[in-house]
Amino acid sequence: MNQLNVRNIAIIAHVDHGKTTLVDALLKQTGAYSFKEGEETVMDSFDLERERGITIFSKNASLIYNNIKINIIDTPGHADFGSEVERTLKMVDGVLLLVDAVEGPKPQTKFVLKKSLALGLKPILVVNKIDRPHVRADEVVNKTFDLFCELNANDEQLGFPIVYASGRSGIATVDLKKEAKDLIPLLDTIVKYVPPPMVDPTRPFQMQVTMLDYDDYVGTLAIGRIVHGKVRVGETIACVKSINKSISGKVTKIMMYKGLSRVSVEEAMAGDIVALAGIEDMQVSDTLTSMTNKIPLPPLDIDEPTLSMNFSNNSSPLSGKDGGKFLTLRQIKERLEHEAKVNVGVKVEPVDNGERLKVSGRGELHLSILIETMRREGYELEVSPPKVIYKEINGKVHEPIELLSIEVPPGFQGIIIQALGPRKALLKETHNTSSGTLEMEFLISSRSLLGFRSEFLTLTRGTGIIYSNFHSYQPYWGELQPKRLTGVLISHEPGKATAYSLWGLQDRGEIFIHPGDAVYEGMIIGVHNKGNDLTVNVIRGKKLTNIRAASADEAIQLIKPRVMTLEFAIAFIEEDELVEITPKSIRLRKRYLTKSDRDRFDRKIKS
Repeated sequence: MNQLNVRNIAIIAHVDHGKTTLVDALLKQTGAYSFKEGEETVMDSFDLERERGITIFSKNASLIYNNIKINIIDTPGHADFGSEVERTLKMVDGVLLLVDAVEGPKPQTKFVLKKSLALGLKPILVVNKIDRPHVRADEVVNKTFDLFCELNANDEQLGFPIVYASGRSGIATVDLKKEAKDLIPLLDTIVKYVPPPMVDPTRPFQMQVTMLDYDDYVGTLAIGRIVHGKVRVGETIACVKSINKSISGKVTKIMMYKGLSRVSVEEAMAGDIVALAGIEDMQVSDTLTSMTNKIPLPPLDIDEPTLSMNFSNNSSPLSGKDGGKFLTLRQIKERLEHEAKVNVGVKVEPVDNGERLKVSGRGELHLSILIETMRREGYELEVSPPKVIYKEINGKVHEPIELLSIEVPPGFQGIIIQALGPRKALLKETHNTSSGTLEMEFLISSRSLLGFRSEFLTLTRGTGIIYSNFHSYQPYWGELQPKRLTGVLISHEPGKATAYSLWGLQDRGEIFIHPGDAVYEGMIIGVHNKGNDLTVNVIRGKKLTNIRAASADEAIQLIKPRVMTLEFAIAFIEEDELVEITPKSIRLRKRYLTKSDRDRFDRKIKS
């Protein structure tokens, strides 16, 4: 296809502003994908994306409109997956910036827009969800323009076109006074304002590896946009890792996108977004070139991780009893090293003489998604509490600071400010939204934010919205209050928990387990309301006499235990505790299982 008839765009937005739904409507109206009855958000193809209602991984699709091929990249809307946004923007020439017609620009809007403007991409503003009540389209446009100015957009970028749309209804218009019938006005705007790829097919072949994928038949796939030249199946190319290091291989397969599918082609040229197979030892940011011109492209600029956790194999007495298929540290290490290759936001390094692995990422959600994915794949592992990554700048310790955005119904602001006070959060501004809620912005250290999201949902009874975005590294903010003022209940011996023993313990604090659950020495089975840890017997049964029978247990009334989620577990544990993760269970445990080992550890810490 003539490259003048190609448009490469990415869709960027804050969480839940409708990117994936709009892509659905574009694919449907152009006939690029045949939807089954009830099928929606087809770009969210992973189970975790559908369950959580968020986009986690960038994905490609294409459609044909008026003989012009439009390659679309759907990007995540959460800052923890910012590395996905940063690298995919290198493949496109323009962006659709979606902004909710009621909510207006949000923190992630600023983050993704800043990245796209810095790359010189042509923006198109799409004011989405115009069919919602309380729409304030003009105000949203003005606020977005102010955001462009704040981010130092150039004159050309400030002249962005505006389209008003509803992805859910599949309509768009460039004039709110005119009735919107379909998405043709949006497609026309894309064709008119997004430039064709600025590439040269006559120069030697160059392509930067932006994403990696794997195919059972052809092996590792490099995904990216061809910057210069052409490439054919069977051609020998080089993979340049640095100025003085490269490897070579033969191209075994080239695939382009048609709708949501990949189709094989014999040749691709500059401007095309392709998946290319033939070189196994590729990494994101490597440059694929012709053998005669081994010149690397500038490396991708990816923000550094701000949070780390230690991963290890599951060492509990219940290891291997919950359906896990991958139990060894070697298997966990191989899986994490593979993740680090395809997900440049993750870093993996050995610690404690190789007995554990330090895994660094962009935030709690980023790391918890990785853990949950591994769990579903059959891995058993244990993880430590998350720690922020400090930096030394000009001889002083600096820590990551985040911009925290909170939206709550009237009446909740007092309890939120009270909860954030001990965490040393700084209130920047508050304002009322058009929907009657109150929006507050804070600056808060990343370590202060650990565990707050779960507390926030409880404080607002599930009615609040919380979002954070990395702001900057600042000098150390000082010591904080302990994140947990309570102790824990620890199982004294192995066995199965009984209703009778749990009934006797539930007045002491919240319980995490059910009657009949397997326990072991050192396993955390609940919260101790007092500040100290307490070792308890949870397998004790009621003694039988000739007066009372075991059937009397039926009268025992147990409070329903907490549903153990990965996010709660990671936020709850202290330095001397671990989360045990298996395909079937999430358990909490002490790092040292026996009381004598724990006492020895405590004496070592105090000394």
